[in-house]
Amino acid sequence: MQPLSAELYWLTLTAVATAFMWLPYTLQFIGQLGPVGAIVDPNHDAPLEPMWAQRAKRAHANAVENLVIFAPLAIAVHITGAGTEMTALAAMVYFFARIGHFIVYWMGLPVIRTLLFAGGFVCQLVLAAALLA
Repeated sequence: MQPLSAELYWLTLTAVATAFMWLPYTLQFIGQLGPVGAIVDPNHDAPLEPMWAQRAKRAHANAVENLVIFAPLAIAVHITGAGTEMTALAAMVYFFARIGHFIVYWMGLPVIRTLLFAGGFVCQLVLAAALLA
């Protein structure tokens, strides 16, 4: 088995982290409605009551939306052999920026959230630039 490139390693960690971001707001929802109530809410009409749970849900959606951009870039860098120390660093920083973004979004810290989002975007641009160079 071929070892993972740094870009694929950080992409994998990012995907796994994103896969678990539903837990806080879903557990809150189960606590709010009870297990049966949460399961039988067919249209997801019941709103999440606390603001932190609403923010966690939006942060998760944002992470998924950005994974759709990051993943093909990281995969393309790996496949084309365009990886460099800079793309490896960008992939690592992207992971930590997305984890940080989720946490501060969940906590309701808007300025820091925006800076972390922008940092992740710059990391995406670094990967795209490596591919287009």
